[in-house]
Amino acid sequence: MNPSFSSFLVNDVFGDPGLFVEVRWSKRALLFDLGHNDALGPTRLLRASDIFISHTHMDHFIGFDTLLRVALGRGKTLRLHGPSGLIANVEGKLHGYTWNLVDGYPLTITVHEFQAEGIKTATFLATDGFQRHDEPSSPLSGCTDDGAFTVLRDPMFTVQASALNHRIPSLAYALQEQFHMNFNKERLHAAGLPVGYWLKEVKHYFWQGKPDDFRFIATLYHEHHKEEREFLLGEIRERFVTITRGQKIAYVVDARYDADNERKIVALARGADIFYCEAPYLDRDADKARDRYHLTARQAGILAKHAGVRELVVFHFSPRYTDLGHEIEKEAREAFRGK
Repeated sequence: MNPSFSSFLVNDVFGDPGLFVEVRWSKRALLFDLGHNDALGPTRLLRASDIFISHTHMDHFIGFDTLLRVALGRGKTLRLHGPSGLIANVEGKLHGYTWNLVDGYPLTITVHEFQAEGIKTATFLATDGFQRHDEPSSPLSGCTDDGAFTVLRDPMFTVQASALNHRIPSLAYALQEQFHMNFNKERLHAAGLPVGYWLKEVKHYFWQGKPDDFRFIATLYHEHHKEEREFLLGEIRERFVTITRGQKIAYVVDARYDADNERKIVALARGADIFYCEAPYLDRDADKARDRYHLTARQAGILAKHAGVRELVVFHFSPRYTDLGHEIEKEAREAFRGK
């Protein structure tokens, strides 16, 4: 079965942090962190309608300017999600430029800031020179005993976050597909049914929790004609659909290895198909890592093992280990696999 999410690091393991996740078949993507991101190019950056910021240290936020420049003049809404202070950080970035010629531009930037007291939201419009418009605050939702909360709820997936200690809050994220659907193309063809856009509509009915007795009209495009046809959702499920566990991706950066962070990370990443975890230091420099509020490769491997993830990807290596990236990966792999 083809996965719904295709993910990769924006830069190499020594570069700025960033994770690009393409939502397949939708021309949509999610972006975690805004480090230096020229390598993505305009097409991929424009697909990223939702951006999830861990914190606004320079190597996690300098790429905001690149994203802004690409999106400027487009009929687009950028949605940023992040920790306390993000609204002021975005406002500061925007006020660093002169906007006297953008009154006809349709770009909207919405920023959601998550803190213990709730969610603060502000909107910035190009049409008025990106003045700040605050919206009423709202409570956090989906809160768990392990400190996680819901950042984005989509019919297809949810994004949860947990605030980690980096001497400031640094948000870790987990992207969880609600469930995975696979259509049997051979059975569809045998029944005289084409593949196409109508199957995307069927997926939405499943994500919305429609009952098996739900009836709907679908437009089918055959090779030489178009057909309108009524279906029963339960019949589609029984004859053509296999539903399995949804895909999960976890993303953790800039956090010290302590009991509280470990508990939050393990709970958030539990069972992830891919766990992207920072590992700036080798374990021989664990004291340095602790002082800088970062993880070692061994600690990343231990966290992955405790969380029961399927695959561990370490990155965000310190330049002190230039040409020693293989040692960091080996140390993390051995702690993860228990060798």
